[in-house]
Amino acid sequence: MNRILFFLIAVGALALGGCQSVQTTQPGVVGVDRSQSMLVSSANINGSAAKAYQQVLADAAKKQQLNRNAAQVERVRAIARRLTPVTGAFRADAPGWAWEVNVITSPQINAWCMPGGKIAFYSGILEKLALSDDEAAAIMGHEIAHALREHGRERASQAMAQGLILTAVGIAAGVGQGGVDLSQFVLDLTFNLPNSRTDEVEADRIGVELAARAGYDPRAAVSLWEKMQKQSGGGAPQFLSTHPSPDTRIADLRGYAARVLPLYEKARRQP
Repeated sequence: MNRILFFLIAVGALALGGCQSVQTTQPGVVGVDRSQSMLVSSANINGSAAKAYQQVLADAAKKQQLNRNAAQVERVRAIARRLTPVTGAFRADAPGWAWEVNVITSPQINAWCMPGGKIAFYSGILEKLALSDDEAAAIMGHEIAHALREHGRERASQAMAQGLILTAVGIAAGVGQGGVDLSQFVLDLTFNLPNSRTDEVEADRIGVELAARAGYDPRAAVSLWEKMQKQSGGGAPQFLSTHPSPDTRIADLRGYAARVLPLYEKARRQP
């Protein structure tokens, strides 16, 4: 038993030794400054995300659901062209990412941004919520914020740390454990796993600042959530977690939208 305990401690120390505490973004006006612990490299998770994204696009193309409505595609890409340059306010490298934006024809109320800037909007979210450009920018800003904060990399790191412990237990018991498939993890993160409350709050706050800096009214994040509350079934759309509660979220968004309103007014004055 002592040998097993020693082995577990050794593996835990190895995991902690490879773990980096990083500041993925600058705090911005909204003041998001939480440090994050990372075991997985950005290159690894971004490469896996690019692979996962191509799988999704290939599947959509096979079903004849990829970029079918030229007007929707241009509208979403135009919003992205305004949002992606202002990501530099949070991290200098982000404007130079290999950003991709596509529209999938589907009734789902959904949108997402994989690590590294791989964005998809579903036609259902544009049509069923009758989004204004400001509201679409609020959604896109929120999803981009997840990528800027590298929430996917952070959660992969947490899974990796747990996997190391499970591997140690398996070896001690004579049972091998497989490694973590990051491409599959990115797909699970995008489609199946809800974001944490902390991740959602950070993405909400950074999202309204991105929208404001790009010249979109940040108060549209509030009207967006009010629309979502009216959706049949009472559940939040798939693209956003149900945490925090809608009322709490709206109150927080209202406060932070007011905080970044001067950025919006400044952007509107620029030619």
